[in-house]
Amino acid sequence: MNDQADREECDTHRAAQEALARDILARDRRHVWHPFTQHGTEAEPLLIAAARGASLYDAEGREILDLISSWWTCTHGHSHAALNQALAEQAARFEHVMFAGFTHQPAVDLASALAQLLPGDLSRVFFSDDGSTSVEVALKIASQYWTNRGEARRRVFISFDGGYHGDTLGAMSVGRGSGFFNLFRNMMCQVAVLPFPYTFEGDDAAEDREKGALIALEDRLQNGTHDVAALIIEPMLQGAGGMRMCRPEFLKRLVELAQSAGVLVIFDEVATGFGRTGTLFAMQQAGVVPDLVCLSKGLTAGYMPMAVTVARDRVFEAFLGQDFDKALPHGHSFTANPLACAVALRSLMLFAEEDTLSRIARIAARHRAMLGELRAREDVVRPRLLGSILAFDLKGEASYQSAQSQALKGWFLSHGLNIRPLGPTVYLMPPYCITDAELDRAYAGLTAGLDQMDR
Repeated sequence: MNDQADREECDTHRAAQEALARDILARDRRHVWHPFTQHGTEAEPLLIAAARGASLYDAEGREILDLISSWWTCTHGHSHAALNQALAEQAARFEHVMFAGFTHQPAVDLASALAQLLPGDLSRVFFSDDGSTSVEVALKIASQYWTNRGEARRRVFISFDGGYHGDTLGAMSVGRGSGFFNLFRNMMCQVAVLPFPYTFEGDDAAEDREKGALIALEDRLQNGTHDVAALIIEPMLQGAGGMRMCRPEFLKRLVELAQSAGVLVIFDEVATGFGRTGTLFAMQQAGVVPDLVCLSKGLTAGYMPMAVTVARDRVFEAFLGQDFDKALPHGHSFTANPLACAVALRSLMLFAEEDTLSRIARIAARHRAMLGELRAREDVVRPRLLGSILAFDLKGEASYQSAQSQALKGWFLSHGLNIRPLGPTVYLMPPYCITDAELDRAYAGLTAGLDQMDR
């Protein structure tokens, strides 16, 4: 009798949960506008009820390996005990305070920690709320830097073909080479777009493409730097542009050319920061120090929306004066939110406590072994690897949301894998806590998905 009562209770609970899920999805259809979504054609979103480690769990309890780290934000894993504790402890103290005219320990501690971890004199930390905004801040700083120095004519930015820096107006402008923002070209600021010398495994023409890109930069600089405010680049990896990778030698020469010509250099490390490329920051692989760096995504381990733009001392000093005209007139209501700062600081500590870079090296080694299998496939071109990121292109594919890439995404989800192709580009970027067994499952699913597409 007790067993029957337990079964009835379970059935009642399950029915209630199913009814709740249907209600949530119905209200989602009625009221929610999702990002990067064509609501006229796209399937119903997947309702997530929980997340732990490298996995998401839907409303029915089905496990889905989060192999793109929830848009590259999750680092140490979902619902990490130490990060949960840091968030709760800070919430018990206070949740937020305006940051103009006030300060607090979580923000100061985080700024100090970032200054110690970043190379050179990247030591002045300006807080904002997401990657796109951190780029906006960098562009405004670069522009006003020259105005404050009496060179207001410097208004042009140099960016790269395929680069993506976010969806706000300035970020769209320097990301015009990605092709995502053609509808808004009449709103954009002045940008010169240079070729990006992407490379991959077995590429014999990388050096020639690098020479071409550097010549293009030299030509632009030789024609006069009087109008150039800054150069912006995603170091080592163009993320949304298709996981396109470049070599550290190119990045080093690029920065040397720009800085020797007196042009400010901005590194957009929103996607590449906090271990994704194998080092804590991608710039470390090239041994260079930009004038400004933008950080977000992994900054709070995927917990809270927050970003920073970090400047070198000489850039900050150009904003000092006796009146407000030289100050940076930028900020938002949740600048340096204490909850986000507390989680970000605890996340930085975990890199040492959990030897996270060694975990990333293990993932890279496993990816390296998988790369050989991918190179042998006739349907795969341009296989590539950088840190925790494994990527390749589907042969013959081109458009961002082609029928084949959409079908492949759906197949992966139906088999418990969150893999979201960027048009022709298929990639894995897992949380650093992923186990060898979970990687085995990811590789097997990746291969099976490609096999079924070939039938």
